[in-house]
Amino acid sequence: MRVLITGITGFVGGHLTERLVAEGGHTIAGLSRRAVWPSCLHHLSSAAQLHAADLHDESRLSEVLAEVRPEWVFHLAGYAKTGQSFQDPAACWKANLDGTRILYQAIAQSGLKPRILFASSGLVYGEPDAGHTAINESVALKPASPYAASKAAADLLSYQVTRHPGLDVVRIRLFNQIGPRQSTDYAIPNFARQIVAIESGQQPPILETGDLSSYRDLTDVRDMTAALRAVIEFGDTADVFNAGRGEVWRMDDVLKRLVNLARVKLEIRTKAEPGRKADTSISKANPSKLREKTGWIPQLALEDTLAAILDDWRDRKHNEVTPRT
Repeated sequence: MRVLITGITGFVGGHLTERLVAEGGHTIAGLSRRAVWPSCLHHLSSAAQLHAADLHDESRLSEVLAEVRPEWVFHLAGYAKTGQSFQDPAACWKANLDGTRILYQAIAQSGLKPRILFASSGLVYGEPDAGHTAINESVALKPASPYAASKAAADLLSYQVTRHPGLDVVRIRLFNQIGPRQSTDYAIPNFARQIVAIESGQQPPILETGDLSSYRDLTDVRDMTAALRAVIEFGDTADVFNAGRGEVWRMDDVLKRLVNLARVKLEIRTKAEPGRKADTSISKANPSKLREKTGWIPQLALEDTLAAILDDWRDRKHNEVTPRT
């Protein structure tokens, strides 16, 4: 397949590209603003062609589409910082809704008929109505942050364009994915970075955290890329699938598991964050529809993923590589 990946140099994009390269038989191209591979993904430079393009530049998108002529489009690019979206909602909406709309418009006008996978978020559902019930795809969308609202809008747009102008779009709502190379804007890689800094003597043996009372459905990013791959091939046009383990962990328990894998003893200190706005307290997927349609089942245990994240940060420290996503 001729494949185009928006956001190819990001966390999920890099892992998806590795999966497609390992699978073989694909010609892979990707969009990024500067067409420069981050150091942690430089090994992909000979396997995928980068094109400099901003999703808000329709003429440039049209040029890339004419050159690549993709049969599959994985739309992963966008604004992904939930907490920061409260401070900069305009940038969030511009990236997630306007960028998606302009991409679809360029595809519609290209004359091409690619299969498009839109990567949505489990946060579009917001807080569940009753207890800790796992969320299925029929639950109403009640986003609790500008990030989640912008993804919900782009998700609905992705359905609408299957009606008119008739694009072949299938949607996947990704619950929390974690793994090597994730940005320290997210809690678990930030904790792992601090633990490795403590191990190397660059930080006192104290790890400070904010509120960790929320529950999250955590899946290894490498399992998530398997879900992306399955849905783009087997999902029906206009349909939507939840991707998650269907099991939740309280975040303070996840931190304790991570600390248990550390090579030194350390203290966890919780600090108040009075100015922080809450998102959802629990986010749990019901992935039965995805499993029934594609047979997808996560393969990697949480402990294996946490160990891989720590080892990734140890390698970065050893090689003195500045983390980038």
